[in-house]
Amino acid sequence: MIVAGETSGELYGALLATSLRKKIPGLTVIGIGGQRMQSAGVRLIAGIASAFGVAEAISAIRSLRKSFQNAVDALSREKPAVLVLIDYPDFNLRLAEKAKQKGIRVLYYVSPQVWAWRKNRIFRIARLVDRMAVILPFEVDIYREIGLDCEFVGHPVLDEIRGIETDKAGLKQKLGMDPDKPLLSLLPGSRTHEIDRLLPILVALRDIFSSEFSDFQYCIPFAPNTDLTKYQALIGPLKEFGVIINQGRSLEVLAASDCAVLASGTATLQAVLLGVPIVVIYKVSLLTAFIGKILIHAKFMTLANILSDREVVKEFLQEGVTLPNIMDELRKILTDGAHRAAMLDSYSRIHQIFTSRHASERVAEIVIEMAGWKV
Repeated sequence: MIVAGETSGELYGALLATSLRKKIPGLTVIGIGGQRMQSAGVRLIAGIASAFGVAEAISAIRSLRKSFQNAVDALSREKPAVLVLIDYPDFNLRLAEKAKQKGIRVLYYVSPQVWAWRKNRIFRIARLVDRMAVILPFEVDIYREIGLDCEFVGHPVLDEIRGIETDKAGLKQKLGMDPDKPLLSLLPGSRTHEIDRLLPILVALRDIFSSEFSDFQYCIPFAPNTDLTKYQALIGPLKEFGVIINQGRSLEVLAASDCAVLASGTATLQAVLLGVPIVVIYKVSLLTAFIGKILIHAKFMTLANILSDREVVKEFLQEGVTLPNIMDELRKILTDGAHRAAMLDSYSRIHQIFTSRHASERVAEIVIEMAGWKV
């Protein structure tokens, strides 16, 4: 049983399910996820019902409760050999307690960000979880210090990237774009609150950017679980201006891009591993931001900066998300060769951290070991 609560986790769950089913044909995999996990052969017991932040979570409580009860019922009914939890800590740690009571082995894949906030959660994790598979190298020591079996498995993003075409012109053509024109991709995130806050800014950015860089084309890729009907008032006029609206092919769009402006999240690491210069933006509610300033103890929000322990890419947060700020950084990326080269050089060092590891493959092996199955 694999439980993912949001779009990035669902991708990791889908990749893991694919690896597991290749190793053990006919294996039954159930879980909480979305279209990608379902396409990977996972029988869904509930759909994604994620929320981020205090204010954003309130409206999702009812669906979260229903999903949780479905998951608890499935533990009793299906009796999975292993429960794989992917990030999503408030939901997943409660579910781990239920699994522990039923004697079901628990693998936590993709650690909560205990190094950034609420570090004391590690003790609860150690009590409830049998093994940890982490995707950032420095997380291993955090868990090994408290005696939890933990392994750095690499990042599943790279597993997906390995199968992506690298010819930008060819990719642009496949995506319905002009292969000879540079591409600026605009990614508003996958959560509803991210899209609500960032999409209007990205729409306005396109207008300003096009007046200065007239040779560019544009694409806004949405996550596969996004309800696009909600954003037709913004999307309709964009299509009239020739902006490509895409759903479910964000990675290919990034691979085809010459630069990108995107919400903080998994896509930022995808861009780094693909060698695409980026500007990172993010906004949450005032209440969530206020609480975050008190609780979160991290210098950076973007993985490229966290892994490098310095500002490799510009990240604009909250009141810093302004059109002048974003334009200034895009201008530097496109006109300052030394700035762009330094960014890409840092990218290559980050790539080396992950390049020799195959996360989905290794986690599938760990699941099989925990279940005691013979392949």
